[in-house]
Amino acid sequence: MTRIVFMGTPAFSTPILAALIDQYDVVAVMTQPDRPVGRKHILTPSPVKQLALAHQIEVLQPEKVSKSPEMQRVIDLAPDFIVTAAFGQFLPTKLLRAATNAAINVHASLLPRYRGGAPVHYAIMNGDKETGVSIMYMIRQMDAGNVIAQAKVAIGDQDDVGTMFDKLSLVGRDLLLANLPKLIAGPITGTIQDETAVTFSPNISRAQEEIDFSHTASEIDWQVRGLRPFPTAYIRLNNVRTKLLDVTVLTDQKTTLAPGTVVARTKHALDLAAGHGTVLRINRLQPAGHPQMAITDFLNGTDEEFAVGERVVADKFKGVQHG
Repeated sequence: MTRIVFMGTPAFSTPILAALIDQYDVVAVMTQPDRPVGRKHILTPSPVKQLALAHQIEVLQPEKVSKSPEMQRVIDLAPDFIVTAAFGQFLPTKLLRAATNAAINVHASLLPRYRGGAPVHYAIMNGDKETGVSIMYMIRQMDAGNVIAQAKVAIGDQDDVGTMFDKLSLVGRDLLLANLPKLIAGPITGTIQDETAVTFSPNISRAQEEIDFSHTASEIDWQVRGLRPFPTAYIRLNNVRTKLLDVTVLTDQKTTLAPGTVVARTKHALDLAAGHGTVLRINRLQPAGHPQMAITDFLNGTDEEFAVGERVVADKFKGVQHG
């Protein structure tokens, strides 16, 4: 039976690993080390590690792959394939060459668009109407190998990173299963990526999490959904860091008020001016030190007036208060 070493970390990777376990001989799994999770910082294994242990598969967890004993272990195993899906570390060429057939990656974008660690985030934040999955050969340059197969997936108006991960992981699983038998049968050249069309999706920075209300309501909605459920977009609402979890673009409204100013306020609604005269309704939020709440609960429980015409969102990067 074809022997595979699988490398992945988040929940996105688990349907792919589960399918490989079901049909092939997964001889080892490499994943990120256990990390502290939640307010209590409980050391927690990755979803991939949990699945591997449930199937009694050897788990390797190097803090850094290069020159590690775990890397040498994979080389010694000499698997037919190395398959990665959202692993989260750079793999040295020596490790890639350990696969006697090929080292391939399940990447959540339509390469050459969005090479890098956060392709789904950027696709949503940029307002793309579709993204997809690419199966490609792994080479030393990041996400630059020949593409073996691709599948497109639409991005709906309500989709966020969580829903798209769910969709893309299943599409990636099916695309991989459809193409592995072809790779086992013999080499596939694949399609060379067009370097003139390359874009990148580096990991999300802290600065990218803060919303700039000079952007349009649609762009803010893309940012909120493109950072949900993690790492989450935020504003400084009356100088308190406040996560925005759900918003609505009021396409039938326009305003002359400055961005970040209250356009309308009722017991059940808070509408704010955004860039270019657009209007954004806040549906759900989380002020620092408080649980997530619907806007109705927030407005009913606050002493702030949020009067029409009051500017309640500070300019980005000026006088940050973390609440």
